[in-house]
Amino acid sequence: MKSKTKNCKVCKDKFYPDNEKQIVCGWQCALKHASVKTQKEKKQKQIQDKKDTKAKRLELTTPTEWKNKLQKYFNKFIRIRDVKKGCISCGTSLQNSKYDAGHFWEKSRYPFLRYHEANCFGQCVRCNKHRGSNAHEYRLRITERITPDQLKYLDDHRGDKLELTVDEIKDKIELYKQKIKDLQNK
Repeated sequence: MKSKTKNCKVCKDKFYPDNEKQIVCGWQCALKHASVKTQKEKKQKQIQDKKDTKAKRLELTTPTEWKNKLQKYFNKFIRIRDVKKGCISCGTSLQNSKYDAGHFWEKSRYPFLRYHEANCFGQCVRCNKHRGSNAHEYRLRITERITPDQLKYLDDHRGDKLELTVDEIKDKIELYKQKIKDLQNK
């Protein structure tokens, strides 16, 4: 009794298989099928290798590197949030120009306020970098954006220690990624 016809997996022609596991019509299609299968397996291995490498890289990321990553997302959020508000110190328009996320209390000297939104606003490069953050004007204008109670909090807590676990940092990264996405969708 002859077996039923099958469609070749490669050329799609009908053929009579020699056994029930045969999926191609002949040796040429078998070579093509093996080549395609090998390419698919190679691609899947590359994808898995990338995932493994990324996982290893994340595993080896130091707390300082996590903080720097958080700083990147925090600063991006501040820049997007304040783009239409002008420089916190001099009022210069920030649209269509390079500008920074300038901290009222310096992040290096007062790390507790490093990621505090009331301590950081869009600031032109001239004020932030060339005028030492233009602190006097910053202090005069900050009350236009935050309440006196918030300013008092910043003043009172600038010396506190910032102690974040890596998991807390990761949570904040996700928070700021979401805040950025929300602002960009407005």
